[in-house]
Amino acid sequence: MISRRKFVTAAAATWIASRLAEAAKSDRLPLAFSTLGCPKWELSKILGFAETDGFAAVELRGLMGSLDLPSRPEFAPDRIAQTKKEIADHGIKIACVSSSTELHVADPAKRAAGIADGKKFIDLAEQLGAPYVRVFGNKLEGGTRKEIIARVAAGLHEMAEYAGPRGVTVIIESHGDFVDSPTLKEVLNDADSAYVGLLWDAHHTFVDGHEPPSLTVAELGKWIRHTHLKDSVPEGNGRKYVLTGKGDVPVKAQVESLRKLGYKGYYCFE
Repeated sequence: MISRRKFVTAAAATWIASRLAEAAKSDRLPLAFSTLGCPKWELSKILGFAETDGFAAVELRGLMGSLDLPSRPEFAPDRIAQTKKEIADHGIKIACVSSSTELHVADPAKRAAGIADGKKFIDLAEQLGAPYVRVFGNKLEGGTRKEIIARVAAGLHEMAEYAGPRGVTVIIESHGDFVDSPTLKEVLNDADSAYVGLLWDAHHTFVDGHEPPSLTVAELGKWIRHTHLKDSVPEGNGRKYVLTGKGDVPVKAQVESLRKLGYKGYYCFE
């Protein structure tokens, strides 16, 4: 038996502790990481790591060695409610669901299959309350530059028409042959949809696109919804990824350019 005063005091302490815990979660910096960096981890380990190390969100790229996220048992109809509860219990958001869809593909059957697969990722994003699904333009091959740009833009528009009513935006990553502002700007303008945006892989536009971050943000800032950060150093004829701050990629300048823009998205480490 305990007195009423002790009971009320204990209850109040528990309430305060729970509110402080919630406040701590909401005050996290807008940092995320991609599951590309932990391909063999179970979802519970990913969420536990994110919470313990102060991340606010996770980008889903793959789980347990599989990139086919919609087929994973964690997202099956009989388990997805439990999965969503587990994510929420850790105070984590899903920043983006990343597909492998490549919109440059010219073959009609392969193109249709890729877009259909991308729509499955949009369905998953809707179920998880994730705002974005990532796709690639990827390669300038299979026609003239004008034809490829038009094909990628048309694919983005088609996917956006499907995504918009589901509360999801399709974001094309600056990747492959689509890493310079003129090319990306042309695609994004031609896609002509409020539900199309850019995943700015700030490493690729600097290293492969040879653009300073201030230029990229000035040209493409209005479309940037999500950001990938990573660092590297020259090695032979290529690059070697290193810990952030140990390479020659201007990560600080990339972040500052986004801050000046008023960017509200996540800074996601791949």
